[in-house]
Amino acid sequence: MKRLLLALFLLTAIYQPAHAADRIRIGYSSISGAYTPIWVAHDAGFFAREGLQDDIILIPSGTQLAQVTVAGEIDIGSLNGSSAIAAALAGADLKIIGNSGNKMVFSLYVRPEFKTVDALRGKKIGITRFGSAPDISVRYALRKHNINPDKDLTLIQLGFMATVAAGLQGGSIEGGVVSPPTQFAIDKAGFKELISITDMDYAFPNPALVAVGSIIRSKPDVINRFMRAYTRGIHKARTDREFTYKSLAKYTKITDQVVLQKAYDFYMTKVLEKTPAVNMAGVVNVLDDLAKTVPAAKTAKPEQFVDMRFLDTLEKSGLLKELYP
Repeated sequence: MKRLLLALFLLTAIYQPAHAADRIRIGYSSISGAYTPIWVAHDAGFFAREGLQDDIILIPSGTQLAQVTVAGEIDIGSLNGSSAIAAALAGADLKIIGNSGNKMVFSLYVRPEFKTVDALRGKKIGITRFGSAPDISVRYALRKHNINPDKDLTLIQLGFMATVAAGLQGGSIEGGVVSPPTQFAIDKAGFKELISITDMDYAFPNPALVAVGSIIRSKPDVINRFMRAYTRGIHKARTDREFTYKSLAKYTKITDQVVLQKAYDFYMTKVLEKTPAVNMAGVVNVLDDLAKTVPAAKTAKPEQFVDMRFLDTLEKSGLLKELYP
């Protein structure tokens, strides 16, 4: 009997994995090409290669994603930096650990009859949600054109970028804030780009990668493995066009090859950097924007919202030299 039990124990040990994969819940806040590295890293199995059982979850609001990340329901969130920093200013132990992008990537599209920004006075402009990156960016752009977004026109939150596009097509709004690939689908449908916020080079953590302090302290190795997989996702997105087309089509539900090609070229040449580095000028801009409504932002220091240790570890690991010799 002892020999039988020993044999069963040895068989069990042999067929068990050396260690179970660590579960990681990754949230992202919009259907946008800005989240391509997450999609590609998942589809290519890079998280699994790092011993991570990844669940990627769409939570279509930066504010809501910040809340569920703080509540411990998401391990790493990818959302606009303003929502993350606003949560931190309100007392949440939330840190930016990297960025998917370092500037606002949106355009204001309008019906063809609108030729000037001034013509939008008194009109309705669709955004996803108040406080979202589209909301922040269009307010910034309108002020640059001497339009007060709170008095001179009406911003309407419609929830999803696809709903903004539908509002334009249906005539319920005169303008809408979109990003690729939705932007190119709208362009193909005959609508006009009135302002390219992308070309304004408005530095902003958009989207930022964030985690709460408890996860940073208790699971640093999990975050380091996430960062390696994510960086491999960036590299594959930049170097494997056909694979990335499939991921873009899968998550955006856009199958038009011309639109997918334009979206790919746009993000790979104008947006996606080789590493998830943080541009601190963007954090400064977040605080400047929040200072209009959040008094604590006026005296806050940019460095208090960023934890660079995982980017430092990534740099020292040699992965970047491996991927970009």
